[in-house]
Order: sequence, then C-alpha cells, then structure tokens
Amino acid sequence: MATELQPPAPGQPVYIIDGARTPFLKAGGRRGPFTPVDLAVQCGRPLLLRQPFLPQDFDQVILGCVNVVAEEMNPARVAALRLGMGEAMPAYTVQINCGSGMQSIDTAAQYIRNGSSDLILAGGTEALSHSPLLFSQPAVKWFSKVQGANNLPAKLGAMLQLRSGFLKPEVGLVKGLTDPIVELNMGQTAEVLAHLFNISRERADEYALSSHQRLAHAQEQGWLDDEVVAAITPQGKILKADDGVRPDNSLEALGKLKPVFERPYGKVTAGNSSQITDGASWVILASEQAVLKYNLKPRAVIVDSHWAALDPEIMGLGPVLAGSALLKRHQYSMQDIDLWELNEAFAAQVLACQAAWDDADFSRRVLGLERPLGRIDHKRLNIDGGGISLGHPVAASGNRIVLHLINALHRNGLKRGIATECIGGGQAGAMLIETV
Repeated sequence: MATELQPPAPGQPVYIIDGARTPFLKAGGRRGPFTPVDLAVQCGRPLLLRQPFLPQDFDQVILGCVNVVAEEMNPARVAALRLGMGEAMPAYTVQINCGSGMQSIDTAAQYIRNGSSDLILAGGTEALSHSPLLFSQPAVKWFSKVQGANNLPAKLGAMLQLRSGFLKPEVGLVKGLTDPIVELNMGQTAEVLAHLFNISRERADEYALSSHQRLAHAQEQGWLDDEVVAAITPQGKILKADDGVRPDNSLEALGKLKPVFERPYGKVTAGNSSQITDGASWVILASEQAVLKYNLKPRAVIVDSHWAALDPEIMGLGPVLAGSALLKRHQYSMQDIDLWELNEAFAAQVLACQAAWDDADFSRRVLGLERPLGRIDHKRLNIDGGGISLGHPVAASGNRIVLHLINALHRNGLKRGIATECIGGGQAGAMLIETV
C-alpha cells in the first residue's frame, strides 16, 4: 500500500475559478444521445462563454476519459477544437479509471504550481452507454481466417467453420469493470468489503435511500442550478437534471431487490450501487498571474492532493488511505474537515471506509496511527447525494466531486473540504480544497 507522506510541493497557489457539468444521464440499456466529446462540449461551451477571457487564452486542456470511442481518439483535443479553442491549443487525455477527472485537475495544478502554465481547462467525460460490443477471441480468429483466405475455395472452407456462438458479442463495459489481476468485478470487491467489515444489507439500503433523498432535496432547493448546465439532444430535447434520482424510493422497495453479484446472500444490489451513467464535468484552474490579468474571482484554492494504492480486491478502501494521508500531513482531525465528498461507488464500500476509519486494528496496521481517526459525521458526507442517486460516469466523477465540494462549501459558508474516490485496480485519489 503506497501511502508515503511528502510535504506539499512548493510553488505558486492554484485557484479554481469556475466549473460546470452536464446532467448525469442513466444509460438505460441503450445508446445515449451523446458521445464523450459531445458531453464535454455541451458543458464546456456555456462555461467558456461566461468567462472574461477568450477560449484561446487557455494554455492547455486536460480531459479524463476511460471509455474512448473510436471516432474520438484523444477526446481532449477533439473537444478543444469543437469548443473553438484554436488549432494551437495543446490538449491531451488522461486515464486512471474512476480518478481520471480528478487526475486532470491534479495534473493541471502541477503545471500552474511550477509556473509553466497560468490557465488550464481540466475535466472528465464519459459515455458508458457507448461502450462497445466485442467479438470473442474465437470469433475474431474466424473473421481473420475468412479475411485472409486468398481464393474462393479457401474462403468458403473458412466460412463453413462459422459457429452460432461467434455471433454473440461480449459487453465491453462488463469486461472493463472486471479487474484483470484479481478477476473480480467491481461489485464483487464491494462484497468483499461488506464481508470484512460486517456491513449488513439493511445498512447498505439505508445509505442508498439517504443518497436519493439528499439529491432530490438538493434539486428541489435549486442548489444544483448553477452547477448543472442543460444538455440538448440532436432532436432538440432539453435535458436539465440528473435523471437517476428516485425521490419516491423506500427501504421496502430497496429490500425487494436481489443481490447482483453474490446470490443469494450478497449485500450489493442495483439499488445500493452507483448507476451506469453518461456525463461530463469541467473546472477552470488559474494562477495568481491569470487572476490579476483577467480580474478573476477565485472560488477555491487547491491546498494539496494525494494518490494511494492497495490490493485491487479491496479497492474500495482506497479513500481511507488517500484521505488519511492528507489529514496526517496537515495535522487535521476528521472534525477539521467541514465537508467530504466520497464518491459513492457502492453503499457497502462507503460504509466500509467509515468502518475502517473507526477500526483500531486497521488504523494501526495499515494507516500507522496510534488511534483511529473516527467516522466522518454523516452530516458532513455527500450532503447532496452521490453516485448511487446521480450516477457514476467513470472519468467524470472525480471532477464532479471537486466541483460540487466547492459549491457546497460556499453555499454553507464553510472553509475546508476533501474530495476522494476509490479507483478500479486498487488506487485512490484525494484532494484538499479551501474556499476563497
């Protein structure tokens, strides 16, 4: 487990000026109306239009994207060009699974901190509904044999080897959400955590219900209106809000759902897991020089960040390592952090993180602490819902939680927050933010 503590890198301050995201849209078993770049452009265009500088004034664009579609290789560059940022705009795509959107921010912050850039657009985008269908390896070999046949008899002979199973595609998303090292899908890793920390099905469902209730309340109060920009489909339909929330959900309804990954006794269901979703998010980062040059009003400063790694089988505990490293480095207690955004991959995973933070043995053996840091107060954690209620477009989520953390801190007149997420493959990222 990599949790070596280093002091924050010296350099100039890094400010977050503004940000926006699209509504997060449920995949629903069919291809959505937007590709990854479509989504990035949908929220990027209004964000750039409201700035007091030109799109060409950015130094570079960094965009997280995991499920890159074939027509949009290097989606950062394609998005930058479609956003009118100019042919001379450098742009590249980063990929660290669920942490991609936060990685774009952290990478941008390093450029600004060391003085090599002053203004960067950093984001994350994902259209999971556009995940490809894949042919099996035997089918690929058959296609290759047919294609490689150099005469009619050979081609006919190869075609006669066709089997009905060759025509059944494999779902790319399923393969992508399965860890190739431990051969567990992400839901199974959550089941491992539920077993290790004795997370009951009832507690997982209660947490999931709370996520829906909090998001529904935030939408009703208009707290997301300045964060979410409408997306318009090619047919002219206007999509204004996250559509995965179920305000009428109940513990009774959640309790009727069957376990998905470990039947019949598993704790992880479709109702207490994050949703397969399409969405994008951007934030604008600026140096002090850019703030003065364009008369900008910073909303937050990035104080520090930390990346950690652990066994992929328990990848959901990653936020405990990354978040604890920030607390230890800055000598903060849990109570010193006003708000937390901990991406809700699974209810059992979030609850397991809470349990780990409160476990004396785990704290001593894994975190190197004499005593547990304790659980995050539920009133400070994901106060407007999270991935369970609004969805988890993989590369966008890390960007969204940073953006929303800043907005939630300002709305409540608070100062300090941490955004963190577990990352498929056994990693995690955490970012310490303070409002300005």
